Amino acid sequence: MALGVGAGLGSIGAGIGVGFIFGKEIESVARQPELASELQSIRWLGFALTEAVAFYTFIFALIAFFL
Repeated sequence: MALGVGAGLGSIGAGIGVGFIFGKEIESVARQPELASELQSIRWLGFALTEAVAFYTFIFALIAFFL
């Protein structure tokens, strides 16, 4: 039960992080449209790192469940 809660909280945290990343990127492009291409690469890097946290949380929960 606790493993599911832990994995769920990790996924919720990653979802909040991804929403924050994309929201701030949209806000930045609205302020300075000429930086859109530069911000896009930074956005994808932040997205990948945030999703990696959710993936690792899920993997650790599976490992703990089967051990």
